[in-house]
Amino acid sequence: MASKIPRSGTGAEVEAETKVGAFRETVRTVVYAVLFAVVVRSFLFEPFNIPSGSMIPTLLVGDYLFVSKYSYGYSRHSLPFSPPLFKGRIFESQPERGDVAVFKLPKDNETDYIKRIIGLPGDRIQIVSGVLHINGKPVKRRRIGDFRGDGPGEGSAIQYVETLPGGRAHKIIETHGDRSRWDDTDVYKVPEGMYFAMGDNRDGSLDSRVVYVDNGKTTAPVGFVPAENLVGRAEFLFYSTNGKARIWEVWKWPITVRYSRLFNGID
Repeated sequence: MASKIPRSGTGAEVEAETKVGAFRETVRTVVYAVLFAVVVRSFLFEPFNIPSGSMIPTLLVGDYLFVSKYSYGYSRHSLPFSPPLFKGRIFESQPERGDVAVFKLPKDNETDYIKRIIGLPGDRIQIVSGVLHINGKPVKRRRIGDFRGDGPGEGSAIQYVETLPGGRAHKIIETHGDRSRWDDTDVYKVPEGMYFAMGDNRDGSLDSRVVYVDNGKTTAPVGFVPAENLVGRAEFLFYSTNGKARIWEVWKWPITVRYSRLFNGID
């Protein structure tokens, strides 16, 4: 019987095939992980961070939170990059008055904003001497201890507990008392399919109250929020930092974390 002559390079070929198999498995794992992340981000929860002080004292600069994507149903803005696959909302559920919600800015349908839903469709909203009025009735507010922040641009401010119709209460601040530009407004009638959103930092929020008139032309940087633009409801904080440590100052990281805010629900 003739002897079989071993093929040259068999060991090298086996090693190459092993490497190719390992590479394919790595790629497959990465693809699965990305798909899983997209599904979770699109249909369950999406993380956001707070870069501005418009929602002080409820949300502080440096807060990181999760938003539930299923709370109001799904629109094209539930998906990454808001592809125009369909109009309106699927499994739509109306926000409750007082919800802290993320929405796409109506004027560009791209920028993420986070505010509190104050007005529902059909409501009449007005601010009179700093006091919120809903459907002609003043909303109850109670003065409490002043707010004192620890982050960038967070000084002291007058603080109230505001109680909306239905009994839902939350804190607000007035950095300039009740005499700032948007502490006295006209009456806003919220159209059907729209919502009226305001920041809890009443003197430091660009929201549905703000209307500019220039040479007879009226512009609203935020305006009413279409139901389709709602992204989700803010649920809870998972991290918070006062921003007093630079990225490379690792030794300072532990003392910049606001431990008392971690895993708090958002009211």
